[in-house]
Order: sequence, then structure tokens, then C-alpha cells
Amino acid sequence: MNDLDPVDRRLLRALQEDGRLSNAELARRCNLSAAACFERVRRLRERRVITGYAALIDPAKVGRGLLIFVEVHLDRTTGEVFDAFADAVRRQPEVLECHMVAGGFDYLIKARVGDMDAYRAFLGDVLVRMPGVRETRTYAVLEEVKATTALPL
Repeated sequence: MNDLDPVDRRLLRALQEDGRLSNAELARRCNLSAAACFERVRRLRERRVITGYAALIDPAKVGRGLLIFVEVHLDRTTGEVFDAFADAVRRQPEVLECHMVAGGFDYLIKARVGDMDAYRAFLGDVLVRMPGVRETRTYAVLEEVKATTALPL
């Protein structure tokens, strides 16, 4: 990312703030011509600096108001178990993020469900039955102090 110039960074900041900006408005905000803006954004997409666009949705308004973090301990740490667990996680719509971590456990999962009953069902019916899962520790979020998708540029 060291090859991004100040104009690229301005474009990226503006798009992170509002990914629906028209090219003309984005160009105006970044002091570029429409053609130069279009070309720079195209290059950023081609280089996979910009990987996509998405609508941000209020989880509570779509029945996913409870945010849960789960530490997952596997019974074995082999490539086969890692692959099987990762494949199973990718199929679960409740799982927003899953990260293999170094430290006292193997994976950290971020999931969204409707309520504690829904989480209990997810835990018992899905999560503990995934390949290799030995133990889990659950952390229910009481308050989201900061939640952003914007990267500091």
C-alpha cells in the first residue's frame, strides 16, 4: 500500500465514507476531473485495493441484534483439521468473521444472531458439531463501543 499517493488515499477515504458516491461527486470532493477520478478508481479496483462495495445494514432491524465472539479450541492442530473446520465455518451464515489466531486458542469467531436462544441453538446444533471442535468460550457483547469498516488511511 506504500505505492498509494495522497490522491488515491483521498479517493479511498471518500469511498469508505460513502461507497455510493457518483463519479462526478467523488471527483468534486477529491479535486479531480471526472475522467481522472474514473481512471484512478478503475486502477484501484484492478489492483484489488478496492475489493468490493456493500450496503451497511442495522443488524437489529433484520433480526440479528446479538453480537457474539467465540473462542474455539480444536482437538488437534493439523492441516486436515484446520481445513475441515474452515470449510464448515464458511457455510454458516451466522458467522461474520473467523480468524485463526496465535495464543491460547485456535480460532476467534464473530457471529450475529437474533437473541440468546438463537445463539444457544447455533452453539449446540452447529458450532460444537463442527470438525475438530473440542471446546468453546462465548462472549456476548453488551455494548458496541466502536464498530467501523473504514480503514485508517
